[in-house]
Amino acid sequence: MKRRTLLSSTLALAAAPAFAQAPQGSKPIRLIVPYAPGGPLDITSRVLAEQVQAKLGTVIVDNKPGAGGNIGSDLVAKAAPDGLTIGIAAVATHAINPWLFSKMPFDAAKDFAPITQMVRVPNVLVMNADTAKRLNIKTLAELIAYAKKNPGKLNYGSGGNGSAGHLAGEMFKQGAGIFAVHIPYNGGNPAQLALLAGQVDFNIDNLATAAPNIKAGKIVPLAVTTAQPSPLLPGVPTIAQTIPGFAIDIWWGLVAPAGTPPEVIARLNAAFTEALRTPATRERYALLMAEPVPTTPEAFGQLMARERARYESVVKASGAHVD
Repeated sequence: MKRRTLLSSTLALAAAPAFAQAPQGSKPIRLIVPYAPGGPLDITSRVLAEQVQAKLGTVIVDNKPGAGGNIGSDLVAKAAPDGLTIGIAAVATHAINPWLFSKMPFDAAKDFAPITQMVRVPNVLVMNADTAKRLNIKTLAELIAYAKKNPGKLNYGSGGNGSAGHLAGEMFKQGAGIFAVHIPYNGGNPAQLALLAGQVDFNIDNLATAAPNIKAGKIVPLAVTTAQPSPLLPGVPTIAQTIPGFAIDIWWGLVAPAGTPPEVIARLNAAFTEALRTPATRERYALLMAEPVPTTPEAFGQLMARERARYESVVKASGAHVD
């Protein structure tokens, strides 16, 4: 299948309810996505809803955005634990928000039963191409050296205080021993536009968002945030090659309400992990610069626990808060 056809069919999933024909007598599964339609979490969820039809029947994707993802996640937390309502748990909703919001409507550690991780997406540190050329910066080491010689002259943008890009930037600054002014914007798109316009010098953005402008030569990728180089961006080193131990992934996965019977979790895990391993899913996810990561429920639960512990200190050090 041609790339354009694949991309069109993938994006088309965001334009209509995602469902599949259910086996006779079965009840539909409601998959709550705590963000608006059209984004990577929504599209990847709709791809899976299509892929699991033979095993699970009807899976309806229900977008419930608001409060940084807390509204949709709370609906999952308070649903009946019968396997008929599941949802998306992301680094924002289940690792960052518990420390960013002074009051949470749910307990991220106790109110959910993990099913499987779905996706890992690299972040990439990118510079405005004209700025990089003007400052003669071609590598991450040169960016760090410039920042140390010119403290406070560099700035970076993000989608807002407490966003993944903001916190990644603070972790980078701390690891590199530099200072750069943080400029928060009202969402990822305005932050990207500010970088393209040269209003900010660098951003740490997810690869799915940054890739088109990298290919167009408008921004320059200096390093990816993952522990290993990304096959989606060949030739670009990791931040860890300059700052040992640095590693950040953007991830999301599937959860059910706490108390969902283990046999139900096992059935859901089997169906979704099988779908994540299919070539069709991998091909569609690759268009979004996303890597499928099927796991056991235990492994996904452990990932969320590690990430919550990690971001507690990061959010507190950044001083970010929402309410």
